[in-house]
Amino acid sequence: MTDAPETAALAARVRRALERVIDPEIRKPITELDMVGEVRVAQDGVASVDVKLTIVGCPAADTIERDVREATLGVDGVSAADVRVSVMTREERAALTSKLRGGRAKRAMPFGPDSLTRVYAVTSGKGGVGKSTVTANLAVALARRGLAVGVVDADVYGFSIPGLLGLVDSAGAAVKPTQVDDMILPPVAHGVKVISIGMFVDDTSTAVAWRGPMLHRTIQQFLTDVYFGDLDVLLLDLPPGTGDVAISVGQLLPHAEVLVVTTPQPAAADVAERSGLVARQTGQTILGVVENMAGLVQPDGSVLELFGSGGGAETARRLSRGQDARVELLASVPLSMGLRQGGDSGVPVVEGAPADPAAVAIEALAARLAVRERGLAGRKLGLSVG
Repeated sequence: MTDAPETAALAARVRRALERVIDPEIRKPITELDMVGEVRVAQDGVASVDVKLTIVGCPAADTIERDVREATLGVDGVSAADVRVSVMTREERAALTSKLRGGRAKRAMPFGPDSLTRVYAVTSGKGGVGKSTVTANLAVALARRGLAVGVVDADVYGFSIPGLLGLVDSAGAAVKPTQVDDMILPPVAHGVKVISIGMFVDDTSTAVAWRGPMLHRTIQQFLTDVYFGDLDVLLLDLPPGTGDVAISVGQLLPHAEVLVVTTPQPAAADVAERSGLVARQTGQTILGVVENMAGLVQPDGSVLELFGSGGGAETARRLSRGQDARVELLASVPLSMGLRQGGDSGVPVVEGAPADPAAVAIEALAARLAVRERGLAGRKLGLSVG
């Protein structure tokens, strides 16, 4: 017969095993989130585990219950697992959201100048240049390198990030985020946390017709009420042009660095330059230029330049005028069937076809960005003079 001290020790081992169970939405151990209640082991080895979900109808409920059961049964000495699922009380949810905020006040900006998160705003002078496709693939490429990555789809009128990352249901509607009290938990796809206005409308064909103040509040809410956790990189997919959203992002994130996406067509340099100049006027730094839709490689190895050549280099040259540091052409992404097919299927080409020329170019860009560190400019160092 097993005595009480032995069953208590076994229960302790079960609890330690549950530290490896990660909440798929919050991306933290369920033990750290206070989602594990009482753990008991009977003399016959049957373990009873109480699990408290954040909300009723939690979309991750089945995954959490399965992982808890597997972790419990994996402990030597446990013969069976009885997982009992309930829901947190209002007070427990409030304590959880307070813990996740790390002591910050509600609606506090976690990506301010003191943050260690690198913030990249992806912009373009006009639509149709593949800015969102570049954003989605770059985010996945960075996540594949082990970085914690989030994406804010700030293209409110032309949101497309949910579809590009496969965050849609069988009817084509964007996957909804989970809300715990006033905290929004972003859906995760391909290792990237994503928020988009498309997740708050009835279907992806709904038109959003908002004026400037509403747009500003939406972007502000995405940056304050959405729980991204500790990110290494935050990407913002901006709408094309120099409108209200670009100005709002400049006001909310003046320390963000800007990636300007353009095409090889020399005439595109004019409009691409304007989007970069607006970002610079709000205090943001232009990180570099990404040229999309570059030459299409033919079976015989030749390159068909459907959209001309030189537009990316010309945009970089123009944005360098009058600046101490030269703006670089960071990447030239070729035309690719795989890139287009990945966008249609919701499986980005960097994951679905990593050998594709477009995937190789985006991976090279991700490799450059992955090793960059946040500068110290504008950050509090916490030093005192004795």
